Amino acid sequence: MGIEPGDRVAIEYVGRFEDGTVFGTSKYAVAADHGLAAAEDRDPDDYGPLTFTVGAGEVIEGLDDAVRGMGVGEEATVTVPPAAAYGEVRDERLREYDRETFEGMVDAEAEVGLHVHAQNGLHGDVVAVREGTVEVDFNHELAGKTLIFEIEVVDRRPGDDTR
Repeated sequence: MGIEPGDRVAIEYVGRFEDGTVFGTSKYAVAADHGLAAAEDRDPDDYGPLTFTVGAGEVIEGLDDAVRGMGVGEEATVTVPPAAAYGEVRDERLREYDRETFEGMVDAEAEVGLHVHAQNGLHGDVVAVREGTVEVDFNHELAGKTLIFEIEVVDRRPGDDTR
Protein backbone atom coordinates (compact mmCIF):
# COMPACT_ATOMS: atom_id res chain seq x y z
CA MET A 1 0.00 0.00 0.00
CA GLY A 2 1.29 3.46 -0.88
CA ILE A 3 1.62 6.58 1.20
CA GLU A 4 -1.68 8.09 2.28
CA PRO A 5 -2.90 11.07 4.31
CA GLY A 6 -1.82 10.89 7.95
CA ASP A 7 1.39 8.99 7.18
CA ARG A 8 4.65 10.51 8.39
CA VAL A 9 7.18 10.47 5.54
CA ALA A 10 10.77 11.50 4.95
CA ILE A 11 12.02 12.49 1.52
CA GLU A 12 15.33 13.47 0.03
CA TYR A 13 14.86 16.22 -2.55
CA VAL A 14 16.51 18.58 -4.98
CA GLY A 15 14.45 21.62 -5.97
CA ARG A 16 15.16 23.41 -9.24
CA PHE A 17 13.76 26.27 -11.25
CA GLU A 18 12.72 25.60 -14.84
CA ASP A 19 16.15 26.74 -16.06
CA GLY A 20 17.81 24.01 -13.95
CA THR A 21 19.12 26.29 -11.20
CA VAL A 22 19.04 24.52 -7.81
CA PHE A 23 17.23 26.58 -5.16
CA GLY A 24 16.99 24.05 -2.35
CA THR A 25 17.95 20.52 -1.36
CA SER A 26 18.11 18.08 1.52
CA LYS A 27 21.53 16.86 0.32
CA TYR A 28 24.69 18.61 1.49
CA ALA A 29 26.76 17.48 -1.53
CA VAL A 30 24.24 19.04 -3.92
CA ALA A 31 24.10 22.23 -1.84
CA ALA A 32 27.90 22.47 -1.81
CA ASP A 33 28.17 21.81 -5.56
CA HIS A 34 25.69 24.60 -6.31
CA GLY A 35 26.97 27.14 -3.79
CA LEU A 36 23.94 26.92 -1.52
CA ALA A 37 25.75 25.72 1.61
CA ALA A 38 28.12 28.69 1.61
CA ALA A 39 25.41 31.16 0.66
CA GLU A 40 23.12 29.93 3.43
CA ASP A 41 25.99 29.52 5.93
CA ARG A 42 24.88 26.00 6.81
CA ASP A 43 26.88 23.03 8.06
CA PRO A 44 26.69 19.51 6.59
CA ASP A 45 24.74 18.39 9.68
CA ASP A 46 21.98 20.90 8.81
CA TYR A 47 21.02 18.81 5.79
CA GLY A 48 18.91 15.68 5.80
CA PRO A 49 15.57 14.29 4.74
CA LEU A 50 12.51 16.52 4.85
CA THR A 51 10.00 14.93 7.23
CA PHE A 52 6.29 15.77 7.21
CA THR A 53 2.82 14.39 7.81
CA VAL A 54 0.96 13.89 4.54
CA GLY A 55 -2.19 15.99 4.32
CA ALA A 56 -1.33 18.17 7.33
CA GLY A 57 -0.32 21.26 5.34
CA GLU A 58 3.29 21.10 6.50
CA VAL A 59 4.74 21.33 2.96
CA ILE A 60 3.58 22.85 -0.30
CA GLU A 61 0.56 21.19 -1.87
CA GLY A 62 2.48 19.94 -4.91
CA LEU A 63 4.95 17.94 -2.79
CA ASP A 64 2.22 16.68 -0.48
CA ASP A 65 0.22 15.41 -3.46
CA ALA A 66 3.29 13.93 -5.18
CA VAL A 67 4.18 11.46 -2.42
CA ARG A 68 0.66 10.02 -2.14
CA GLY A 69 0.67 6.48 -3.44
CA MET A 70 4.48 6.24 -3.49
CA GLY A 71 6.47 3.73 -1.46
CA VAL A 72 9.80 3.79 0.34
CA GLY A 73 12.63 3.77 -2.18
CA GLU A 74 10.52 5.22 -4.99
CA GLU A 75 11.78 8.25 -6.88
CA ALA A 76 9.92 10.81 -8.95
CA THR A 77 10.42 14.10 -10.71
CA VAL A 78 7.55 16.45 -9.97
CA THR A 79 6.70 19.76 -11.66
CA VAL A 80 4.81 22.04 -9.28
CA PRO A 81 3.04 25.10 -10.72
CA PRO A 82 2.82 28.30 -8.64
CA ALA A 83 -0.78 27.54 -7.59
CA ALA A 84 0.39 24.33 -5.85
CA ALA A 85 3.56 25.94 -4.44
CA TYR A 86 3.82 29.53 -3.16
CA GLY A 87 1.14 31.15 -5.30
CA GLU A 88 1.37 33.87 -7.88
CA VAL A 89 3.08 37.20 -7.29
CA ARG A 90 0.47 39.55 -5.83
CA ASP A 91 0.77 43.31 -6.32
CA GLU A 92 -0.90 44.00 -2.98
CA ARG A 93 2.14 42.44 -1.28
CA LEU A 94 4.32 45.27 -2.61
CA ARG A 95 4.28 48.03 -0.02
CA GLU A 96 5.73 51.51 -0.07
CA TYR A 97 6.93 53.25 3.10
CA ASP A 98 8.21 56.69 3.96
CA ARG A 99 11.99 56.21 4.00
CA GLU A 100 12.64 57.91 7.33
CA THR A 101 9.83 56.00 9.05
CA PHE A 102 11.00 52.71 7.50
CA GLU A 103 14.61 53.17 8.61
CA GLY A 104 13.41 53.94 12.12
CA MET A 105 11.26 50.79 12.19
CA VAL A 106 14.02 48.44 11.03
CA ASP A 107 16.91 50.29 12.69
CA ALA A 108 18.94 50.05 9.50
CA GLU A 109 19.68 52.09 6.41
CA ALA A 110 17.37 51.20 3.54
CA GLU A 111 19.14 49.41 0.70
CA VAL A 112 17.98 47.12 -2.07
CA GLY A 113 18.18 43.49 -0.93
CA LEU A 114 17.71 44.22 2.77
CA HIS A 115 15.55 41.47 4.28
CA VAL A 116 12.99 42.68 6.83
CA HIS A 117 10.61 41.04 9.29
CA ALA A 118 7.33 42.88 9.75
CA GLN A 119 5.45 42.92 13.05
CA ASN A 120 2.60 41.00 11.40
CA GLY A 121 4.95 38.06 10.77
CA LEU A 122 5.56 38.73 7.08
CA HIS A 123 9.07 38.67 5.66
CA GLY A 124 10.04 40.93 2.80
CA ASP A 125 12.87 42.29 0.75
CA VAL A 126 13.58 45.90 -0.11
CA VAL A 127 13.27 46.12 -3.90
CA ALA A 128 13.58 49.88 -4.45
CA VAL A 129 14.94 52.85 -2.52
CA ARG A 130 13.98 56.28 -3.75
CA GLU A 131 14.64 59.74 -2.36
CA GLY A 132 11.78 59.68 0.14
CA THR A 133 10.34 56.17 -0.10
CA VAL A 134 11.24 52.51 0.26
CA GLU A 135 9.43 49.70 -1.58
CA VAL A 136 9.26 46.27 0.09
CA ASP A 137 8.12 43.06 -1.58
CA PHE A 138 6.34 40.74 0.87
CA ASN A 139 5.67 38.02 -1.72
CA HIS A 140 7.36 34.70 -0.95
CA GLU A 141 10.68 34.54 -2.80
CA LEU A 142 9.37 31.53 -4.78
CA ALA A 143 5.98 33.07 -5.61
CA GLY A 144 5.13 32.97 -9.30
CA LYS A 145 7.68 30.28 -10.05
CA THR A 146 7.18 26.76 -11.39
CA LEU A 147 9.29 24.43 -9.26
CA ILE A 148 10.73 21.07 -10.26
CA PHE A 149 11.55 18.56 -7.53
CA GLU A 150 13.48 15.33 -7.77
CA ILE A 151 12.25 13.36 -4.76
CA GLU A 152 12.98 10.00 -3.16
CA VAL A 153 10.87 8.58 -0.34
CA VAL A 154 13.33 7.32 2.30
CA ASP A 155 10.96 6.55 5.19
CA ARG A 156 7.28 6.11 5.96
CA ARG A 157 5.46 5.71 9.26
CA PRO A 158 1.79 4.83 8.83
CA GLY A 159 -0.65 7.29 10.36
CA ASP A 160 -2.50 6.47 13.57
CA ASP A 161 -6.26 6.81 13.19
CA THR A 162 -6.68 7.10 16.98
CA ARG A 163 -4.95 10.49 17.17
